[in-house]
Amino acid sequence: MTVESKPEPKQKAGRQIPVLRIAGTVISLGLLVYLLFREGWQTVSGAVAVVGFPVFLLLLGLTLLSRLAVSFRWFNLLRSANVDISFGQAVRLSFAGLFASNFLPTTIGGDVVRFAGAIRLKVDGAVCAASLVMDRLIGMAGMFTALPIGLVKFFSMPLPSLPVQSSHFLVSGTLYAGFRAKIQEYLKKLVISVWDAIRLWISKPGSMLISFVFTWAHMIFLFLTLHIMISRMGESISFWLTAGLWSISYFITQLPISINGYGLQELTIVVIFGHYGGISSQNVLAMALLIRILQMLASLPGAFFVPGLIQPAKSASLEEELKP
Repeated sequence: MTVESKPEPKQKAGRQIPVLRIAGTVISLGLLVYLLFREGWQTVSGAVAVVGFPVFLLLLGLTLLSRLAVSFRWFNLLRSANVDISFGQAVRLSFAGLFASNFLPTTIGGDVVRFAGAIRLKVDGAVCAASLVMDRLIGMAGMFTALPIGLVKFFSMPLPSLPVQSSHFLVSGTLYAGFRAKIQEYLKKLVISVWDAIRLWISKPGSMLISFVFTWAHMIFLFLTLHIMISRMGESISFWLTAGLWSISYFITQLPISINGYGLQELTIVVIFGHYGGISSQNVLAMALLIRILQMLASLPGAFFVPGLIQPAKSASLEEELKP
């Protein structure tokens, strides 16, 4: 009489939740809460009250849609390079990068997280790195299309005075002359970099076109968010001028001199939209804070995927973690 041995139940590694992942998620969420409370809860709630909570939810939804468009752009680049990755995995890695960038130095810190996650999905390192560079350059190239609108306004008005917090006096516009020259030099280098990237991908015009379509979709959602926000504040500024001024702020924020552009982005928005957009000081401050809050909240889904990138390889695989 033979006794059939019962097969041992397979461990569902992908369904187990390691302690490290739980701890990582808690820490990640804690850091986000810290960032919000660092601004002051009354300040945050006051900024939300300026536009109203229902409109704030609408703005958050538009911000999430813009993030999804960016995720689809990267997914398209990977698929055009014959990378076996699902859209869901690309979205999860993108949001993990967005969330991690809240705490990493420079605006490209999130790209490092995306790269690490893609490597753990067995994506070729060279292909992944090239896709990330191309993804960022296409994003810049798309934003570059709105830049002339902002530059016309930028160069048609005198330079603003910048308040210095430590001493409450104004720095004269002459100190800004060198800053303007640096912007011009930065834009020249940007044009060269974008053109070099386009030449590399010229053999795949269809993929390039699709990537630009998703970039422009991202921009429309973003500019619509800003325009609705500004209108709800009672300010009058055209949709296209909003797009142009934001493009200037965007390129300045790309300078790697702060963590995810903290401080630099807010200061740039206050100066650019306050001086060149004519938005009142109170509203432009609320606008800068609202944009930061929306960006942080829109990155929140990534808090559940970042811990999966740092847990040991012998535990639940990242591929399982990132499956829908």
